[in-house]
Amino acid sequence: MKAVVLTRFGPPEVLQVQEIAKPVPKDNEILIQVHATTVSAGDNEMRGLKVPLVLGLLFRIYIRFLGPKPLILGQEVAGEIEAVGAAVTRFKPGDQVFGWTSLRMGAYAEYICLSEKGVLALKPAGLSYEEAAPFGVGGLEAVYFLQKADLQPGATVLIYGAGGSIGTFAVQLARHWGAEVTAVDRAEKLGMLRALGADHVIDSRREDFTKNGGQYDVIFDVIGKTPFARSLRSLRPNGRYLVANPRLAQRILRRWGERRSNKRVLTWASRAAGEYREDLEFLKELIAAGQIKTVIDKAYPLEQAAEAHRYVETGRKKGNVIITVAQSS
Repeated sequence: MKAVVLTRFGPPEVLQVQEIAKPVPKDNEILIQVHATTVSAGDNEMRGLKVPLVLGLLFRIYIRFLGPKPLILGQEVAGEIEAVGAAVTRFKPGDQVFGWTSLRMGAYAEYICLSEKGVLALKPAGLSYEEAAPFGVGGLEAVYFLQKADLQPGATVLIYGAGGSIGTFAVQLARHWGAEVTAVDRAEKLGMLRALGADHVIDSRREDFTKNGGQYDVIFDVIGKTPFARSLRSLRPNGRYLVANPRLAQRILRRWGERRSNKRVLTWASRAAGEYREDLEFLKELIAAGQIKTVIDKAYPLEQAAEAHRYVETGRKKGNVIITVAQSS
């Protein structure tokens, strides 16, 4: 089968299309023919190892001693089950599924084997594979953080980096829960964010939201680039500061900020697969009700994965960049 293999850490050119053996499912696994996956900013950081020093070291250790061989990126997947292991009861051949591959990655390939107990769900009817794939990380991350914020109707929410995968889902979810949403991103993305339901938009290159006097119940920093102390000052009493991709300084300052105020700083923490599956089912309900949709900027064939990474690296993507693998019949 064809797969895009990460030959080393570096620029997009390190992604090479190779022929590798088609995987065979174990007793508790399902074999998925991949129809679509994605390229996120996180995939770019992983490919180039543009991560904090300690995280980069841990990732190298994982890849060297624990990770799959060869190394194939891709955490979001949508496809059709071709075969199941002898002990599988949750799915059957022909089921169309979508979800998250976890740290095993591997979706940049024509086929992938995943545990039936993994973070997967049946794809909603009427949703294309390309539309379904981004929910595996972007949708789940948005749900996770906004649930931690305990949003109430009428709450004021600022989403920084709102124009990407997590951000576009977060804008729609916050509106679903009755919040008043301010979306912050580049000027060329603001029209799209208004169309998704944002009540207010801010051009991140022309205006610093921490200096305009605005006050919010929740600040959701999707990309980890908001100034810590000024963001806390922009929160109302008992406000929540959500940081999806915290820098080391933000992690260190978290405890300090909470001790000096009644505001909470919330970052990501690992959860059981069952909790992710519950969130995926929740997203399915919203999809069926027409409450949330996927924003797709561009789609590339598997053979052009390096070009897709190059585009995402520019920071210009609106919503999601898709890699199509098998063509839908």
